[in-house]
Amino acid sequence: MTPVWDNDFPDPTLAPSDLDLIAISAIDSTGVPLEKNPNIEWPKLTTFGSSWHSDVLISAYELGLFPMPYEIDGQDSAIGWWSPAERAIFYPDQVVVSRSLRKSMKKFSISVDVDFRAVITACANPTRDSGWINHDVIEAFCRLHAEGRAHSIEVRDASSQLVGGLYGLEIGGVFAGESMFHFETDASKAALAFLASTLDDGSGRLIDTQWMTGHLSSMGAKSISRAEYCANLPELLRLPPKFPILGSGH
Repeated sequence: MTPVWDNDFPDPTLAPSDLDLIAISAIDSTGVPLEKNPNIEWPKLTTFGSSWHSDVLISAYELGLFPMPYEIDGQDSAIGWWSPAERAIFYPDQVVVSRSLRKSMKKFSISVDVDFRAVITACANPTRDSGWINHDVIEAFCRLHAEGRAHSIEVRDASSQLVGGLYGLEIGGVFAGESMFHFETDASKAALAFLASTLDDGSGRLIDTQWMTGHLSSMGAKSISRAEYCANLPELLRLPPKFPILGSGH
């Protein structure tokens, strides 16, 4: 069902420079409106951003926002819309593939969009530290995958077992990486290296990885300001998607 509300996402470039959380859904998961504290200007409340509908998600990413479940009273009952003040990105041609990783990649087989649900489910493993992927996220991105907008990279071992991978949303020249996982050493790095090689066509594409970590930095991730990221989006969105629109529905 298409959202009936006008797009009221705030412009993330107008947010305070030290703020990552830009907006919160104005209606919680039970349909109850949230009350705005008049003493708090940011984050804003967004009625449009009160669902996990595909059109809402695409609109958000096109503005430089991305969603995560937001806890109210200890429950994932709202949606938080984020745009980090400092954004971690990869330029595909600058991803660092070490000699040891190249060696590891020879023992893996890598595929695209073969089992999206398995990849996002593995990323959602509740035993992982700082896990945030819940049922709403899984179903929303599986719909996006069925629509040909979200994609997965699967990494398998010699016995064809899924041992690593990543998933994300492609909008124009941006691949918004959401999460990755590994059950075997270097499997998630192999997925990222494969993604980078696929996107490296000289057109200026980038891989958005949201927040910087030591792991990402070691593979060549760069940090840019929210203002720079958002300023680059219009040109990036004009590029055609790199991945085929499969609409496989896995």
